[in-house]
Amino acid sequence: MELAAMASAAVPGLTPTGVAGSPDDAADFDAALLIDDAGRRWRVRSPKHLEASMRLETELLVLRTFVPAVRAELPFALPYVAGTVRQGDLCTFVYSHLPGALRSIDSLMTAGSSVAAEIGRAMAAIHAIPRDLVTSADLPSYSANEFRQRRLNELDQAATTGKIPSVLLRRWEHALEDVSLWRFKPTVVHGDLHEDNILLTGERVSAVTGWTDLRVGDPADDFAWLIAANDPRFTEAVHGAYLAASKDPEDPHLIRRAALSAEFALAQWLVRGVAAENSTMVDEAVEMLGTLEEDVRAQEASDRRDSEARAADARAEAAAGAQAEAAARAAATVRPAAAKVTVVPMAPATAPAVSGADDAGVADTGTEPATENGTDSSTATENRGPDGTAQGMAAPDAGRPGEPGPAEAAAPAADAPAGKPDAGTNEDSASGDTAPRDSDGDGDGNKPGTETTALPLTPVPEK
Repeated sequence: MELAAMASAAVPGLTPTGVAGSPDDAADFDAALLIDDAGRRWRVRSPKHLEASMRLETELLVLRTFVPAVRAELPFALPYVAGTVRQGDLCTFVYSHLPGALRSIDSLMTAGSSVAAEIGRAMAAIHAIPRDLVTSADLPSYSANEFRQRRLNELDQAATTGKIPSVLLRRWEHALEDVSLWRFKPTVVHGDLHEDNILLTGERVSAVTGWTDLRVGDPADDFAWLIAANDPRFTEAVHGAYLAASKDPEDPHLIRRAALSAEFALAQWLVRGVAAENSTMVDEAVEMLGTLEEDVRAQEASDRRDSEARAADARAEAAAGAQAEAAARAAATVRPAAAKVTVVPMAPATAPAVSGADDAGVADTGTEPATENGTDSSTATENRGPDGTAQGMAAPDAGRPGEPGPAEAAAPAADAPAGKPDAGTNEDSASGDTAPRDSDGDGDGNKPGTETTALPLTPVPEK
C-alpha cells in the first residue's frame, strides 16, 4: 500500500484500485504491480539503499537514449518511466504497463524449443545495439583486456574476505590467467538479464525490463543465468538461436566464460553482503560457495579418473603397437631355409660308342624330337655317376632338312637291341609302368623321402 501511495504521488491522476507484489532483486528493491481505475497496469520500483537508487537513475538515462528509431529495431518492447518521487536520497520510479507476463525459470525450461529460440533471438538483438548509444550516455564501456583486469581486481577483493574456498580461488585465477579465453568482441550487454526481466506473451518475448546495468562488455555475462539454471539442453537451444540470429562470428569460449561469470556472481554477492554488513547475505553467499566447492571437487575428481583411464588406454595401445612392430621386425629378419636338392644319378648310356663322339657316348632317349615352325628340338639329360661326374649327354638327334643329325652319325636307332628298355629305367613286365632305377646300387630303388628335382638343360649348339 505504501508503494501504491508513492505511485499516486509520482503520476498525477493515477488512482490505484489493486496492488500485488512483483519479483525483483530483494536486496536492492521493493517492487509492486498496480491496476488503476481505468484498468491500466503500472510497475513501481523503490530502492532500499543509495546504490540501488543510483542504478534506477542510470536506467532512466538508458531508457531516454532508446529513441523511437532504436526501439523500432528491437523485437520486444521497452518500459517508459511515467514518473518519479524522491524521499530523501532515494528516488522511486513508476513504469508504464508492458505487455506479457513473467514466468519462472522452470516454466521457461519446460516451455519448449520455441520459447528458447525467442530468448536467444532477443539476446542477439540486445548485443546488436550500437555501442555508440551506450558510450554517448557515459555508461561503462570495457575492452576485452580491461574487462579481464576488472575481474582480477574483483577476485582480489573477494579473497580479502577470507571466506572464498581455496579450490574456487585457484579455479578462477587459472581461468583469468588464460588470456586466450578472454579474447572476445565487446558488445552492448544488458547486465542483469534473467527470468524476472523477461516478459512473454504466449511463446513470444514481448518485453525486456531491468536496464540498470547496461554497458559495453563481455556478452557472456548475459548467458550466466542460463548456466545457473543447470539445464544444458535449454542453454544449448538458446545459444543455438542466438548464433543463428547474430551477425558476429561465433565466440568459441562464450559458454565457458558464462559459467565462470555464474560462479563468480556468488563471490560478488559475498562482497556486497560484507560491505553492507548484512549477515544474512553473507551466510547465503558462504552456503552457496560451499555447495559450489563440492561440485567443483567432484567434477575435478571425475576429470582425473577420465584422464587416468585415457592415459591407461594410450599406454596399452602403445604397448600393443610396440609388440606388433617387434614381431614385424623379427619376421623380417627370418630367412627361409634353402631347399635340399638331391640329383638322382643315372646309369651310363648303353648305346654303342661311335667314333668321333664324346668318350661317354650318346644315349638313345627313346623319345621323338618335337617340331615347331620347322625347327626341331629335343630334351637332353645329363647323367652323373655316384661320384657326381658327368657320364653322358643326349644331343639333338635331328638337324636341318638334308643334313644328318648327330644321332644318325653315331648310330641308327634301329641298331639298338629291339625291345631293350631304356638304360635309365626299369620296366615292370606286368604293367608296363616305368620307375626310376636304383642308381646308388643299395637295392632300395631310391626310397621315398629322397627329393628329386629336374634341372633345366641347355641344347648343344649345332656343329
